[in-house]
Amino acid sequence: MAVAMVSCGMCTSLKVIEKQPILNPGFFNGSLALNPGQRLCINPKRLALSGSTIIPKASSATAVEEGSPQETSAIPTPKVIIDLDSDPDATVVEVTFGDRLGALLDTMNALKNLGLNVVKANVCLDSSGKHNKFAITKACTGRKVDDPELLEAIRLTIINNMMEYHPESSSMLAMGEAFGVFQPYQKIDVDIATHIHIYDDGPERSLLCVETADRPGLIVDLVKIITDINVDVESGEFDTEGLLAKAKFHVSYKGKALIKPLQQVLANSLRYFLRRPTTEDASF
Repeated sequence: MAVAMVSCGMCTSLKVIEKQPILNPGFFNGSLALNPGQRLCINPKRLALSGSTIIPKASSATAVEEGSPQETSAIPTPKVIIDLDSDPDATVVEVTFGDRLGALLDTMNALKNLGLNVVKANVCLDSSGKHNKFAITKACTGRKVDDPELLEAIRLTIINNMMEYHPESSSMLAMGEAFGVFQPYQKIDVDIATHIHIYDDGPERSLLCVETADRPGLIVDLVKIITDINVDVESGEFDTEGLLAKAKFHVSYKGKALIKPLQQVLANSLRYFLRRPTTEDASF
């Protein structure tokens, strides 16, 4: 499929790069019925959805994906934004890492191997760096991506490729602790980093804002906690900004905005889940 590249203020040229083949390996339509036996997992060797989707890795550990392998003490904050609000027909993904990213052809190819089409792409430059934006849809339906597990797979695929081609980014990402070349430069205190707010957003829905320490599988876990108390997630945005994750979800209960008592229940449930210590099942 042809991908239209549009430059915001500057012309951008793409150069085809030779890549090795990547192995082939689906947010929110009302309440989500997740299979409790299928959870998103990650390890230093492979990013994968257990029992189903394989997250493609970059083809070379030493390659640089059309970018410049700059080494400087001022490492920019990597950002990955997954937006389901701005385009009614596609899921918009934005990737930023200062001015170090190139055309991300390998990343787009990895997304294709997740069963996705990149229907539009553009690159914008501003004072904060280069912003690579993709509009993606499911290849099988031509519709926007609205499945939490596939959205998380998209996020981890992009982060994995970024760390593969720009190893210095792992020092600025929570995922770097598990499988990055460099360990994160600091540890985030989950209690301090976690903030949950719920606002009225008209008579039919509320706006849930969550900020917390990032970790693999967070999109899936957040949606499951919300839907477990019968709150519907209609749309939203999930941002990975360095070591932090920031989510905004439009939520409702039986087609109406959340009343104050239900808002409190939802906030308490999320706060408990996000702040509780993680314990391996094998320890029981």
